[in-house]
Amino acid sequence: MNVAEKYGRSYFMPPEVTYDWVRKDIIENPPVWCSVDLRDGNQALIEPMSLEQKLEFFRMLVDIGFKEIEVGFPAASDTEYQFLRALIERNMIPEDVTVQVLTQAREHIIRKTFAALEGVPHAIVHLYNSTSVAQREQVFGKSKEEVKQLAVDGAKLLLEIAEEMEGDFRFEYSPESFPGTEVDYAVEVCNAVLDVWQPKASHKAIINIPTTVQIAMPHVFACQIEYIHKHLKYRDAVVLSVHPHNDRGCGISDAEFGVLAGADRVEGTLFGNGERTGNVDIVTLAMNMMCHGVASGLDFSQINPIREKYEILTGMHVYERSPYAGDLVFTAFSGSHQDAISKGMAWRDAGKSGERWEVPYLPIDPQDLGREYESDVIRINSQSGKGGIAFILKQNFGMALPAQMREEVGYLMKGVSDHRHKELAPADVYRIFEDSYIKPREVFDVAECHFKQVPNGIIASVTIQQGKEKRVIEADGNGRLDAVSNALKLYFGISYELSVYEEHAVSRGSSSKAASYVGVLQNGSFQWGVGIDGDIIKSSIAALVVAVNKLAKAANMTQGRQERIMDMMKYIQDHSQDVTLEEMSQVFHLSKPYVSKYIRENTGTTFQEAVKAARMKRARTMLKETNRTVESIAAEVGYETVEHFNRLFKKAYGMTPVQFRRNK
Repeated sequence: MNVAEKYGRSYFMPPEVTYDWVRKDIIENPPVWCSVDLRDGNQALIEPMSLEQKLEFFRMLVDIGFKEIEVGFPAASDTEYQFLRALIERNMIPEDVTVQVLTQAREHIIRKTFAALEGVPHAIVHLYNSTSVAQREQVFGKSKEEVKQLAVDGAKLLLEIAEEMEGDFRFEYSPESFPGTEVDYAVEVCNAVLDVWQPKASHKAIINIPTTVQIAMPHVFACQIEYIHKHLKYRDAVVLSVHPHNDRGCGISDAEFGVLAGADRVEGTLFGNGERTGNVDIVTLAMNMMCHGVASGLDFSQINPIREKYEILTGMHVYERSPYAGDLVFTAFSGSHQDAISKGMAWRDAGKSGERWEVPYLPIDPQDLGREYESDVIRINSQSGKGGIAFILKQNFGMALPAQMREEVGYLMKGVSDHRHKELAPADVYRIFEDSYIKPREVFDVAECHFKQVPNGIIASVTIQQGKEKRVIEADGNGRLDAVSNALKLYFGISYELSVYEEHAVSRGSSSKAASYVGVLQNGSFQWGVGIDGDIIKSSIAALVVAVNKLAKAANMTQGRQERIMDMMKYIQDHSQDVTLEEMSQVFHLSKPYVSKYIRENTGTTFQEAVKAARMKRARTMLKETNRTVESIAAEVGYETVEHFNRLFKKAYGMTPVQFRRNK
């Protein structure tokens, strides 16, 4: 059986077909945008939004810049009714924003709708009834005249009730199921409604043409809209609107072609949410216009926060390949694509493109959407399909790697993949990541930590465990992690910079944990650690422990230092401003030569070098975290002249204190 034989064309071409719209190649001015997220979008959700969720979504739509927002079908449910009342009674509708409500052409529904609107300063009341052949014959059993009369009666009742109420009301009419309606009949019904309303240029009516179920190609819809545009009465007093759905995947084309054919307004949703395959995606429409140099009037300059809030409030997911907003839409996994993008960016950076954006494979500048080149476009480890490591970890396991860490992780995964001669599944990627960055504790672990607040920071009491042996080390710092880091440095006698720290929440089912990333820098090389725990402090310490374990293992450190040398080094750190060898001799009851020799033998540095290192460390911290002058910092850490301090600092770090502060 040829199943195609049971189908056929159920749309209607207009009696007169014109193609004026074909001669236009660009939309020169944006249409009026109307969001129907809170009605058409909300009714399509498995779990419709609660009252508070809808209020938050409404605020987001206002922030984006929508001036017309369909807020629901007040007569359909108590939640819809109370939502509209909340907007009015809480005074949440800005003066330049008009709310729109939907109603069927039935008297009791219309009256309840107007009751919900009491107190609103201005609103659009959207009337509809179904006009298609299938609905007339199969659902209502009514003739063309009877269906038209339903629309006329509803239009009259809208006008009658509106005149009884305070407020500025505009009217909208939709011949629902338009795609299966004869185009000239749809125009006949619309004109009959307009004859009732008698719109004026100063107070326009809206005629909205919905592709309730998309059944024709986009050029057919354009021809239908052009016919309606040319045959509507009161055209100068009518806003012609389109409301495309996406059943054939042509919602965007229907909207764009419809505007070319004469439509003034578009109803749609963020990211195309809606019944079945959804409504037209206004994000894509607006950004398509921007790609042609036309400002849409909507603000999607921070698309990620908008997308995240949308996903939370609706429970829907924005597909990774969704235009402009998906996680991967700017990402090139192909090496040749990355090379072209990289060279295009270099060409632009050299000023050869002028003001125009012309970068291969990128139709729009990701930064105009708040996206980042490094994380969204060029992944250093993305070669021959292996470059999605960062995406896999984030998408599948909620791990958002710091930018500085991605290259190392990418090369690690590539090396494993090359060694195994196969692609890595997401579970393989996470297992390798876990073994390399979360589990390593071959040299030591931190059994517990206790903290005490003091005037100048935090004192940490850190229990370091090696095998069955435990030792408690105390150190101070600017914060908890810094204090623990100083305790580890003191215990092992190692030097490094705690260079990178990032954290974020990781949700899995009903549990929520924190992921922390620590990068320690030693001699120009990073060691990375990752911690995951329900407590953010514990997760950050776990990440630090892994990173320092790697340093200790690389240096073949198997044991911590003796308590005496740790006490000496801590004393130097705490009194670096004016400590002397003679003072150390008295405090530790040892001769000066013995103290000097003991420090050198156990740390590899002289007493003076240890003092200078402690002073430089303190100076770096003050340069990073305070606005004090270099002169006052030099004096604070123990140098009589700023010139001497500058020379020593530059010798130690290859830059002056002022340059270091600028680069912090």
